[in-house]
Amino acid sequence: MDFDYVIVGGGSAGSVLAGRLSTDPGVSVCLIEAGPPDDHVLCRVPFGVVAFVPNKWRNWAFETEPQAALNGRRGYQPRGRMLGGSSGINAMIYIRGHASDYDTWAAQGAAGWSFADVLPYFKRAEGNERLGGDLHGRDGPLNVADLVSPNPINEVFLGACEQLQLPRNADFNGAAQDGVGLYQVTQKNGERWSAARAYLPEAARARRNLRIVTDTRALRLRLSGRKATGVVCRRGKGTEETIGARRAVVLSAGAFQSPQLLLLSGIGPGTELTRHGIAVAHELPGVGQNLQDHVDFTLLYKARSPHLFGFTGSGLARLPREILRWRRERKGLLTTNFAESGGFIKTDPALPRPDIQLHFVVGLVDDHARKKHFGTGYSLHICVLRPKSRGSVGLKDADPASPPRIDPQFLSDAADMETLLKGTKIGRRIMEAPPFRALAPTELYTTDVRDDAGLREEIKKRADTIYHPVGTCRMGAADDPSAVVDPSLKVRGMEGLYVVDASVMPTLIGGNTNAPTIMIAEKAVDMLRAA
Repeated sequence: MDFDYVIVGGGSAGSVLAGRLSTDPGVSVCLIEAGPPDDHVLCRVPFGVVAFVPNKWRNWAFETEPQAALNGRRGYQPRGRMLGGSSGINAMIYIRGHASDYDTWAAQGAAGWSFADVLPYFKRAEGNERLGGDLHGRDGPLNVADLVSPNPINEVFLGACEQLQLPRNADFNGAAQDGVGLYQVTQKNGERWSAARAYLPEAARARRNLRIVTDTRALRLRLSGRKATGVVCRRGKGTEETIGARRAVVLSAGAFQSPQLLLLSGIGPGTELTRHGIAVAHELPGVGQNLQDHVDFTLLYKARSPHLFGFTGSGLARLPREILRWRRERKGLLTTNFAESGGFIKTDPALPRPDIQLHFVVGLVDDHARKKHFGTGYSLHICVLRPKSRGSVGLKDADPASPPRIDPQFLSDAADMETLLKGTKIGRRIMEAPPFRALAPTELYTTDVRDDAGLREEIKKRADTIYHPVGTCRMGAADDPSAVVDPSLKVRGMEGLYVVDASVMPTLIGGNTNAPTIMIAEKAVDMLRAA
């Protein structure tokens, strides 16, 4: 049970690390995943997102602490709990963010992480079916494709945007991010292409030097002084066992559970550890701090159209036909990622880059699809790309089976509310533009709310995450006392211990975070090999 590398978390980053590192037959790799394998058919059907996100099936389904600025509500935080992690339950949107986001990282002390530095790793990962040139990869394992059966309703949305002088953009990861259009997705032949499918195909899983253990929860790190030498874990309901690491333990459990595992191991702020009766192995005040997430507000509309699926008799009757079509052709409704189109806009034309992202959803998706509405319709998500609010992740208690304490502090900075309000007003103008009138829509919740004060109250009632938590093991300069990892992603003050996932991001990027997480892991592979 000793390996050169032990990786905790088989999600987007962990799948990359295990797949890439194990191509060297001279090293041994163990990948520990708390959830099951990705072997259910719904792991391949893009439509399956509606089965995963609203409930606890292959989903950690965390809740936040009560949010003061959201009327004391607890937010919902779905995270993938299976091989492939959140790339197995997300909306599959391929976005890198704005180039300036990475230049900001470098300027804040993350040397080697400017856009020029990270672009080669984005390209190494990417296998884009349509786009190439200097900004795209064509041969990477992560397949990036146009939707095979885009919903015609997208053209209504895009036509409405054009009437507001919002230009079309055929490549949000190209020279300019501004504009609206159809999203590219991590799919291949009409199937979800998670990080596990991309980096751990059957041939990789059969390698003699790679061991993948699923349904196994990491409990804490085994430490020898300031050196990580292994991971104490439990398979199913079995007894504790230790998997040893000769070269490195790599935490890739995500922005919530990587800091949780550090804290359970005695690495973090001393006050947090002693409060839960955990001996301090290494005082590291930044662990669990700097939580950032994209706060999001949704406009919802009921409407009738043969192109919209919903909870109706005709819609449910249509489903068997669509299942058969997907099985035969890998086309049709079941290939949807729901958030098929959208874009990046500025709430002020003078801004140097977009500050709002739009996701147009071809269905009534209310409260993370947990609240059902009879009938058909569509939704528009509006999210603040670079929130100023900062939260934290901590422990509820010293039990590794307990969920982490998650406190995003949404809208605690008043500037985020103002940006979200401006974005909501622009979004409403889009949804009320003439192209939508033929659908005879009825707005839910906010029909009679026309003033700013009323919209602010509605935001407090319904705003929540759009699933992009980052920053809780922040990367910074080697001498930065509040950083958790240095630019090589090694935990400061420790030996043989690294964090490789979205938790290392110093600041949120302007867009969906799955592709950047995969990029981080691609770059980490080179750094681990050189260590």
